[in-house]
Amino acid sequence: MIDHDAEQLEQAAERLTELALENGLDFFPMRYQVCPAEVLYSIGAYGMPTRFAHWSFGKAYQRMKTEYDHGLSKIYELVINSDPCYAFLLDSNTLLQNKLIVAHVLGHSDFFKNNAMFAGTDRQMVDRMAVFADRIEHFSHEYGADEVETFLDAGIAIQEHVDPFVRFGRTEGFRETDGGVKDVIGFIAGNSRYLEEWQREILYMLRAEMLYFWPQMETKIMNEGWASYWHLKLVRELDLSDSEIVEFAKMNAGVIQPSPGRINPYYLGLMMLRHIEKKEGPQALFEIRETESDVSFIRNYLTQELAEKMDLFVFKQEDQVYRVTAKDVEEIKDNLIRSRTNGGFPYLTVKDDDLHGRGELLLDNRFEGLELDRKYVERTLPLVHRLWGRNVHLKTVVDGQEKIYMYNGKELAG
Repeated sequence: MIDHDAEQLEQAAERLTELALENGLDFFPMRYQVCPAEVLYSIGAYGMPTRFAHWSFGKAYQRMKTEYDHGLSKIYELVINSDPCYAFLLDSNTLLQNKLIVAHVLGHSDFFKNNAMFAGTDRQMVDRMAVFADRIEHFSHEYGADEVETFLDAGIAIQEHVDPFVRFGRTEGFRETDGGVKDVIGFIAGNSRYLEEWQREILYMLRAEMLYFWPQMETKIMNEGWASYWHLKLVRELDLSDSEIVEFAKMNAGVIQPSPGRINPYYLGLMMLRHIEKKEGPQALFEIRETESDVSFIRNYLTQELAEKMDLFVFKQEDQVYRVTAKDVEEIKDNLIRSRTNGGFPYLTVKDDDLHGRGELLLDNRFEGLELDRKYVERTLPLVHRLWGRNVHLKTVVDGQEKIYMYNGKELAG
């Protein structure tokens, strides 16, 4: 970005910040950095600028960067839930694009600071992840890079299986429900008899990172809808030239346009917020952004009128043919909520850690209409066995019948 554009962007960011405060937004102090594509896509692949290295992040980076190089997709910005809040802007953005992005990330920062799902997150996770990365590097030198990476493969395989009600760090116990202990990675870290201390430390690191990321998975529709609502409102209050108005309209349309065959969270969230504003007034939006997650947002505020306006429906693919199966809002909500429940991951709990009196681990998959992918089971159970050290069982449902898989260290049965 040339110097005069940088100066203009700074001025625009100051003006947008003033407008945001005047409109009632309450966000963390903002830190903007303009970055080349290589840096932005590296942060996107790793999830944070300071995260430890792993081959899966490199694979994600290569895929994202290749799509960018071939014009198939583009990330304009990334914003981090931190205090201060860091926003990274692509250096090839036009000045108008960056104005829109500044307004957008101000909405995100307000959401991070005020939504209840983010209340327990570690706002200094950027620094904490840098410490984690240093520890991983230390372990690699002490125990060997291959040994550490192999263990990371196993830990990352179950990192999503945390209990979002648990906050960061080690706990003295685990929250038990009728279904068992949901904090699978924490339970294994605390109770496996075969882990060395450095391995336990890595599992607790992965657990802390996932607890930090979890609220973002629970609020994707709300968060992007809120940021889109505010970039529309704030940029329209700027003094734009005729050419900027046209460019803004094109870029905004690209962000919020419906996606064929799948839900665009920017579009769905924005349309729902606008509908609520029309019915209940703007103050209702601030109350909703404080208390709701995607699941409750959809359950409480998606109406038949709005579903018809957005042409939402449930469909099924049969023999390469897509067939609409329902347009009733209750069925639409059920399907959307199912996709958002538990961050979209299979719901697993620890049911028994001494099965058959032999210290074997029994995991239970809470069946909610979607069967586990057999390939997922085949890949994951051996990795859980590597962490637990004894036979691992997984109870689930296949073709309407209860089924138990078991991995004994050599082969999968079931």
